[in-house]
Amino acid sequence: MIKLFHKTRQTIFPTLLLIMIFSCVSQNNKEPLKLDMNVYLSLADKDTIYPTDKQLAMLKEVMPREAFQPAPKISNREYWKGIAETSSGKEYLTKALELLDKKPEVPITDSIYRLANKEGNRGIYKPRYYRTMDRLERFILAECLENEGRFLPQIKTYSKAIMSMKSWLHPNHDDENGVLEGRRISIDLGARKFGGVLALAENLLEDKLPKSLQDEIHKQLQRRITDSYLKSTKYLDENNKWIKSTSNWNSVCTSGTVLTTITSSESYEKRLATVGAALNSMAYYLSGFGDDGYCSEGLGYWGYGFGHYLYLAQILHDYTNGSIDLFTFNNAEKMENVGNFPEGFEIQKNVCSPFSDGVSSISRKGSNFADVLSAKHYGAIPPTEIRMEEAAEQLIAWQYPEMFQVVEKSKSSELPDHTYFNDFGMVISRGKQEIPFSVALKAGHNAENHNHSDVGTYSLVLNDEIIAGDIGAPSYRAGSFSPDNKARSSWGHPVPMVNNTLQSNGIEFKGIITETDFSNQIDKVVMDILPAYELPMLKTLERTVTNNKSGKGTIIIEDHFVATEPVSFESAIMTLNEYEIVDGKTVILKTANQQVKAEIKGKGFEFHIKDEKVPVEHLREGGPAYKIGIEFTEPSVEGILTIKFTPIS
Repeated sequence: MIKLFHKTRQTIFPTLLLIMIFSCVSQNNKEPLKLDMNVYLSLADKDTIYPTDKQLAMLKEVMPREAFQPAPKISNREYWKGIAETSSGKEYLTKALELLDKKPEVPITDSIYRLANKEGNRGIYKPRYYRTMDRLERFILAECLENEGRFLPQIKTYSKAIMSMKSWLHPNHDDENGVLEGRRISIDLGARKFGGVLALAENLLEDKLPKSLQDEIHKQLQRRITDSYLKSTKYLDENNKWIKSTSNWNSVCTSGTVLTTITSSESYEKRLATVGAALNSMAYYLSGFGDDGYCSEGLGYWGYGFGHYLYLAQILHDYTNGSIDLFTFNNAEKMENVGNFPEGFEIQKNVCSPFSDGVSSISRKGSNFADVLSAKHYGAIPPTEIRMEEAAEQLIAWQYPEMFQVVEKSKSSELPDHTYFNDFGMVISRGKQEIPFSVALKAGHNAENHNHSDVGTYSLVLNDEIIAGDIGAPSYRAGSFSPDNKARSSWGHPVPMVNNTLQSNGIEFKGIITETDFSNQIDKVVMDILPAYELPMLKTLERTVTNNKSGKGTIIIEDHFVATEPVSFESAIMTLNEYEIVDGKTVILKTANQQVKAEIKGKGFEFHIKDEKVPVEHLREGGPAYKIGIEFTEPSVEGILTIKFTPIS
């Protein structure tokens, strides 16, 4: 196999300080130095992402002075002929030929850009953006495979079309159209990919591209990506605020920025600073996961965000010959837990809870790069198919074919009776019946990524269907992120509303699991959700969830409140399914194949049922969704509301 790594020069360090900073695991100086991530991070400036002088000194000892070579250049015909003869190479080329006559779909007009920004309508621009990028990167690698010049005209056309765009941002990420109108330059989820694709064209195709085109690509990459990023790392301005984010934006945008810069920048200092800043930035990103591996963004964003983190880890490993290790970063145990998150988050039969803006199925579409590398580095279950969406992933797959071998049969093990992510307070209690009846619930806090103000929410799953509970995310469009969107507030979740007051937002507004009791027959979780509300008269607000696994199963949701003065109280059954209100205390929830009876009881008050359609037209889980409200008829100082769910068919 052709090596793409740069050899790190051998250096002997005379001082004790340098011995402490670097962990040299070599024997006879054959192995490279290892960057001590704990020491490196301890030397960071708490106010900026830009690396300090001491951090830069550490990096200089492990980073080559040459630019990164993500794959052999097109002139290395031995390598590319070898790839072209593989089944993967043949499939890749066939697909590229099918797309060869397609025209680029950018730039879109300013009027469409502004309309998309105003309406939040992703459908009128996002498919065009990504189809253009996907085709260009496929043409680039196809030309490397074939080397007959058939793809060069389109590569030139697509590259020029992209560079003619005033903004590389998704329009709805461009506040007040500032990038479109030339007042600033920012990097977002789209811009980082435009940059990465053009960087591959410039790097791999060499003089197959006209010198003038190479120069223009180089110039734009420095201005739109590298310089924009480094400016933001020195002080947080209105651009690139994601560099201190714990969300998927950080890992995705950082990985694209690093690829572009270490591949295309002629400046060693800029390459050095970009890698140094990325390491500091990834400390923020990883802090968004619990030490137990829990990802509050949900499974879809785990695949997207952590997949790009692992991509960054791989290219920095290759670039530094293993000296920079993001696979373990500064906490190997936590990284292993993060890599195994999908299996722990599964409720049963490939179903998971769509908490926040998550998805309800572990059988995701799109790239499963995160699954592949997690299997390699963290012992996660290997995927039974390989799905890649970006050329950068494909280049790694061709570099490490043994890592991307398809597993004929999944090695999945039986899921445990329960899983408890105690860092965020999230529990899955799994029924073990022939038709399993299970519940996932979470405490969490109301400043999580993609927060829904949903402390205490839950999902009930019978067999492979979500019966009731969290209705998931509103589709991304104008108003979807508004706090007034009822699917994003606690109004649209199966949690209490007291004195007509919803949960408040902020990290201090949280739930606390105060008691757990797990056994073969019964799982019980007690959660204090009082801190999620700003209600001084409320002294107790406690939710208890019990899963009795005997027979067909019974799941009980019980809310208990105590106040110093009479308060109104209501809760709800939320569902995306059909239902029948049998009487004032019984509701039958129905799917095409199953039914569950919900029996409602109140202690200390009378109640009535008021059902209504959730006034959100576009939900990621489909819809429509319904809120079966359970309302007290009179204010009370104390009460217990119990909802008992039992499968009946």
